[in-house]
Amino acid sequence: MASPFFFAFLLSALLLDNTYANPNYREALSKSLLFFQGQRSGRLPRDQKISWRFSSGLSDGSTAHVDLTGGYYDAGDNVKFNFPMAFTTTMLSWSSLEYGKKMGSELQNSRVAIRWATDYLLKCARATPGKLYVGVGDPNGDHKCWERSEDMDTPRTVYSVSASNPGSDVAAETAAALAASSMVFRKVDPKYSRLLLATAKKVMQFAIQYRGAYSDSLSSSVCPFYCSYSGYKDELVWGAAWLHRATTNPYYTNFIRSLGSGDQTDIFSWDNKYAGAYVLLSRRALLNKDNNFELYKQSAENFICKILPNSPSSSTTYTQGGLMYKLPQSNLQYVTSITFLLTTYAKYMKATKHAFKCGNSIIVPNVLISLSKRQVDYILGVNPMKMSYMVGFGSSFPRRIHHRGSSLPSRAVRSNSLGCNGGFQYFSTQKPNPNILTGAIVGGPNRNDEYPDQRDDYSGSEPATYINAAFVGPLAYFSAGKSP
Repeated sequence: MASPFFFAFLLSALLLDNTYANPNYREALSKSLLFFQGQRSGRLPRDQKISWRFSSGLSDGSTAHVDLTGGYYDAGDNVKFNFPMAFTTTMLSWSSLEYGKKMGSELQNSRVAIRWATDYLLKCARATPGKLYVGVGDPNGDHKCWERSEDMDTPRTVYSVSASNPGSDVAAETAAALAASSMVFRKVDPKYSRLLLATAKKVMQFAIQYRGAYSDSLSSSVCPFYCSYSGYKDELVWGAAWLHRATTNPYYTNFIRSLGSGDQTDIFSWDNKYAGAYVLLSRRALLNKDNNFELYKQSAENFICKILPNSPSSSTTYTQGGLMYKLPQSNLQYVTSITFLLTTYAKYMKATKHAFKCGNSIIVPNVLISLSKRQVDYILGVNPMKMSYMVGFGSSFPRRIHHRGSSLPSRAVRSNSLGCNGGFQYFSTQKPNPNILTGAIVGGPNRNDEYPDQRDDYSGSEPATYINAAFVGPLAYFSAGKSP
């Protein structure tokens, strides 16, 4: 029997909003992938659908005499941070691997979004022997300006890690992205897949051989923006877990065991990968009946017990409207990432008729699916604000997102540059953004289910690639008609 505490929670959430209904998940899936076109750096293709964007960053890498064009701007600024970009790529790839059969025509759009990142990450890994490039653009200079990416005049500084300046975290995450994506392309482009996997192996060896946090090597160039707050051990586990899934080579699982266990967590994000690694590794225990992975299954279930409302070991709060609330800084990034893990673990449980306990409560797959659906529906508009937190989805959605390109007149409307400071006149206005960044999911409401829709509230109003990437899998799951 499913846990009674959960259904009490769910009922209270339903009573809060009598408009509870199934949003159009297929439309949301399509828009969540379209969003990545709005974040593209480099030369845009002819089939670019977000038409207010133009080519940008075409000289990226030139200061280091390498080609580092392409990739994605991570959020509302014009910097390419490879640490969150690689995590975005890993999560998009995992979504395609787990839910590709449910995506229909969107599977190809998912591959396109992944490849835009992997083409760039391959350049970063292969351009200079012994170096891994990990970002382009001086964040301190960039954040002083409010200008379109097409007009950037701030330094496009190139950052890298090496044997003498290690970055095990960013290297292992890059390896994870390349390994995961190699499986996405295995059948549709075998040659590209082999290149991705070969590069993943080399980058992972670099991460293992030269230990250190990239925050220590690059300091103010990546901190406080994307500091590796959780250290680099979680990325080593995560990267090795993906290399193992891509190769089944026991070298990688032996390496994970050598790192030791006992790292418990109640979060999953671009910075902290333990929970994701546990769910990924538990797949072997559940689907392959491999007892060598039993420890990771237990760790995955311990993590889930920390998430479920009213579980004896729960350390997760929920808003009155039923939204998982972890941290005030872009809370929806944690909601989408954790929702992905809940949906995916439930999928493994359903395939094997598995259940587990949180205290005395028996947890069956539909408990996880119900909670996932509640989070997905909340983001898509079933919430006290009756507002979708995905831009361009539904009739009510954020209009003043913290995003330079969305908030400034497009080059199609105003061809001349506004310069570094000229854009602030648009930043400070109460007018809605002129350009709709379709599919973008913002940081979200506060702990009281309130959302002021203000451009300067970057914690709530800024979109990010890693918020969307984790949402693709659950949207694909529910778009296929899957519900408790």
